[in-house]
Amino acid sequence: MIKPKNIPLSAILFAVFFIFAGISLLINFKPGIAITKNFGLFSIQMLKVLPAVFILIGLFDVWIKKETVIKHLGKGGGIKSFMWVFLLAAPMAGGLLPGFPVAYTLYKKGARLTVVLTFLGAVGIARAPMVFFESAFLGWRFSVIRIIASIPLVVLTGITLGKALEKNKYTLPQKD
Repeated sequence: MIKPKNIPLSAILFAVFFIFAGISLLINFKPGIAITKNFGLFSIQMLKVLPAVFILIGLFDVWIKKETVIKHLGKGGGIKSFMWVFLLAAPMAGGLLPGFPVAYTLYKKGARLTVVLTFLGAVGIARAPMVFFESAFLGWRFSVIRIIASIPLVVLTGITLGKALEKNKYTLPQKD
């Protein structure tokens, strides 16, 4: 028999969600049905995107040498490191979620924490598919102004958070 204290909280929450979804469908609770549909659509979208992302991360891990990442994104990378992460973030598709495994791989290969945090911010604000979609609805002028205003803020935030975390000797957990 499984003891309740051995069950992870995430598994409990997942079970509670599915119970909620089932009850919502049984009693025709409209907000619960909408939440369940959104969960299903999001899950399908992630299942479409994540395999390609993990394949690309695997290729990145094998093809790009650790020395190359350290040279361009590590301690000696300087200000160019931030340009590189914006260029790396621009073609990403699928929202912010695929950016996390890429960021972890960058960190594992020797990228500075400030650069990794800036990369995550860049994925959030400067993905080309998002910018094109945004400009179609809000206009190019808005998109250009938003990008010009956002880039320095993302870099400044990445540097500030990275330095604060490094000052407290924070490191990302390493599984290897």
